[in-house]
Amino acid sequence: MGTESQSVRASKSWQSVVTVAGWQTAASFCYYTIFAATGFLREAFSLSETLVGVFLTAALLGYTLMLFPSGAAVDGFGEKHTMIVGLLALAVAAVGVSLAPSYGLLLGAGGILGVAYSTAMPASNRAIVASSPDGRQGLAMGLKQVGVTAGSGAASLVITGVATVVAWQVGFWVVGALAAGYVLVFVALYDGSRGSGKFSLPNLSQLRTNRAYKRLVVAGLFVGASIFSMLGYTVLYVQDAVGASAAAGGIVLAVTQVAGSVGRIGAGNLADRLGGAKGSATVALGQILLAVVLFVVLAVGDWSLPVAIVLFVGLGLSIHGSTGVFYSCLSELVDADDIGGATAGGQTAINTGGLVAPPLFGLLVETGGYGLGWGLLVGTTLVATVLLVGVRRQT
Repeated sequence: MGTESQSVRASKSWQSVVTVAGWQTAASFCYYTIFAATGFLREAFSLSETLVGVFLTAALLGYTLMLFPSGAAVDGFGEKHTMIVGLLALAVAAVGVSLAPSYGLLLGAGGILGVAYSTAMPASNRAIVASSPDGRQGLAMGLKQVGVTAGSGAASLVITGVATVVAWQVGFWVVGALAAGYVLVFVALYDGSRGSGKFSLPNLSQLRTNRAYKRLVVAGLFVGASIFSMLGYTVLYVQDAVGASAAAGGIVLAVTQVAGSVGRIGAGNLADRLGGAKGSATVALGQILLAVVLFVVLAVGDWSLPVAIVLFVGLGLSIHGSTGVFYSCLSELVDADDIGGATAGGQTAINTGGLVAPPLFGLLVETGGYGLGWGLLVGTTLVATVLLVGVRRQT
């Protein structure tokens, strides 16, 4: 498993890896604007915490529903064309969110943004498998996944920073313009790999018989529930429970993303040293265990801003920094020709957790405070821990 076929060969170089990481950064820059803007959207549309969660769910729903078609496009036609179209669509969709005149249309705009982002993981994961230097796939995947945290961290700073000077909507326009500009860079620097030439939804029969892959996918469900809930309510937690400003919340979210970037690089490098799917699963398990402890600490106390920053840095290094080795493990468990479909399955599970958990987190906050919300994430990370132990045993 994890073999390379002629259809996915591309130039193996760190330049290609960095170019793909840049694309992932631009794509996440667009998508994660909505997490950075939760405070502004709550005020602009007079939303409850639960309705904020519903908006995040709408974006995730669009993202999730299009994952398998996007994975099929990647496996059929190669990743380069899919990535070009996807990033242009993301730039337009980000601007669209800022122009929504009502909550109903805001939900629709969020859904379209999610549809555009569905190209990200199947395409960029295939690109990394095709272009990473031999024996360094874990580090390359970690570097690429830094694009998620770097893009979302940059979105936090841009959206909240621009809002202090002009209207918050302008931040979305800046994000869209920068993402569209990177398309030109990507076209010039990345060659891409060939696909099968046919568009067909992935055949999941082989994946269904892969017990380690299935267990990893289910673990992704609970990891996604934890990550999306944490990111979706970081700004509001800092405002409501810590008593700081929305700008301070944006800074905390950005710092969390930076820590996630560090965690992904470090975890990927360590996974390469340990080797194979078992090495990746081992590193991910350690990160999720640390997240369990940190969520417990958040659940049981009322913390000042400095303490909150330390806790969220820890969560960035741990659970938010675990997705790189998650995908490294996944790519080691399946054949290279199936990366698009296999990634779609893994990301669908992660997103499904994100579809359910943020509104439930918001409801718990409304009824019993943030302690209950963080307690929910203690439970989800504990389940993920048990499943990752199983993955490690089966690799």
